[in-house]
Amino acid sequence: MGQYDALYNRGEKRIAELQKITPVKSTPLQQKLEQHGISRRDFMTWTAKVTTMLSLPLSFSPLVAQAAEIADRVPLIWLHMAECTGCSESLIRADTPSIDAVIFDHISLEYHETLMAASGWQAEENLEHALEAYKGGYVLAVEGAIPTANNGHFLTVGCKGHTGLDIIHHAAEGAAAIVSVGTCAAFGGVQAASPNPTEAKGVGEVIHKPVVNLGGCPPSEKNIVGTLMYFIMFGKLPALDMYNRPKWAYGARVHDNCERRGRFDAGEFVEKFGDQGAKDGYCLYKVGCKGPYTYNNCPTERFNHHTSWPVLAGHGCIGCSEPNFWDAMADFEKPLGRRDIHSLDMTADMIGTAILGVTAVGIGAHAVAGVFAKDVEDK
Repeated sequence: MGQYDALYNRGEKRIAELQKITPVKSTPLQQKLEQHGISRRDFMTWTAKVTTMLSLPLSFSPLVAQAAEIADRVPLIWLHMAECTGCSESLIRADTPSIDAVIFDHISLEYHETLMAASGWQAEENLEHALEAYKGGYVLAVEGAIPTANNGHFLTVGCKGHTGLDIIHHAAEGAAAIVSVGTCAAFGGVQAASPNPTEAKGVGEVIHKPVVNLGGCPPSEKNIVGTLMYFIMFGKLPALDMYNRPKWAYGARVHDNCERRGRFDAGEFVEKFGDQGAKDGYCLYKVGCKGPYTYNNCPTERFNHHTSWPVLAGHGCIGCSEPNFWDAMADFEKPLGRRDIHSLDMTADMIGTAILGVTAVGIGAHAVAGVFAKDVEDK
């Protein structure tokens, strides 16, 4: 428990420092929660869930609660690059705001082009003011890939005609932490798909500072808010995998926690969409599910107030949280078979893709053996 004691002490000191800062929001978090019909009990249940999600002991729940209540002391600047705004939509589009959405609303959001009223020259001035006023202390969240071809001019934005490449370099310079929200910002996403004429890249490839990658198209709102909570609590980045993704969110394969995993082990597969197996909730591996090669917490956290996720809804995982997924995981409705898998191995971060290729073959063989066993059983 020594490491947890040290981390808890760090969290206490960090929160004590933040509490000395004048609150940005005039309405306390608890009052905001009550306005949305969220009780104190609901909030404390949320803190326990977030604590567990972050792979921390439940004794850290009070720290999570305090971090949420003083979240408005940490400035957040959110930039949009080459993207569809789907990651922001994942967080804010809800008929009834979730606690995560209320927490995000409570954060000192200094700049977000989708949510702010300002535009044109006023928007430019707001961004420049925020970058200067909070230099060295703000969290920079980036949504979207960074086009780099032709000196970045494939993405030219704002009334001053700055390129996305210029903006990201300038904004990253004074950031205390940088979070790439979504696969486009993390790895280039669909913008970087072959032949990639704009030479779109992830944020981490164009700047020379540590970056947290929240893969997913879009990522779960819990992964976004959880990462922000971790930084607010401890003033540092969480433990990351070899692709700079938080291990607490991307430490297990989708396949490992899938509700259809038992069907896979039993050799019960959907052969084509709409067949009886599909109606009975059989495994979607044969119709292209990439869950065995994808690291994310979609099965446990889900989307839309924990309502559902693609596999539960009837379509296989497309591996959207993995690097180069648009090219590496296609065709999305056919199994990968013997193709190389550019992902992590469950045993160690440094295992090479050669072994992962063998893993893919093993999964395919397991599927065939399972079906054969079932055929014999049926006879």
